[in-house]
Amino acid sequence: MSARTKARKRAVDALFAADLREEHPAALLDETYKQVEDRQNQGPIFDYARTLIDGVVDHQGEIDTLLETFSEGWSLERMPNVDRAILRVAVWEICYNDDLLDAVAIDEAVDLAKDYSTDASGAFVNGLLTRISGTKRAL
Repeated sequence: MSARTKARKRAVDALFAADLREEHPAALLDETYKQVEDRQNQGPIFDYARTLIDGVVDHQGEIDTLLETFSEGWSLERMPNVDRAILRVAVWEICYNDDLLDAVAIDEAVDLAKDYSTDASGAFVNGLLTRISGTKRAL
């Protein structure tokens, strides 16, 4: 598993927990880092996870608007919390990270959804992110 894949998982974990605990995701990420900082190669993982979290927090209003606009009748509150966290990370990568191909962000998000959410989440995440990616130039 690549460092970026691990970073995405860390970011999703922090965003998910922050949503449930009503805390700032960066603080939760920092707590996790303190627990594992003595392990090898954690710096690059947590650096990118921090980039993801900071990006989601900075653009959350815009990201959430895109998610609600393209989710075809699904409000954010109706989405499983883990799906919402995965989607927020992926939308930030699609819309704000020019160093990453949209297809990579979508594939990574679908894999996370398949691993950590409901049976239908992979298809839901794929369809929603594909619609957002296909229209981002018009936004």
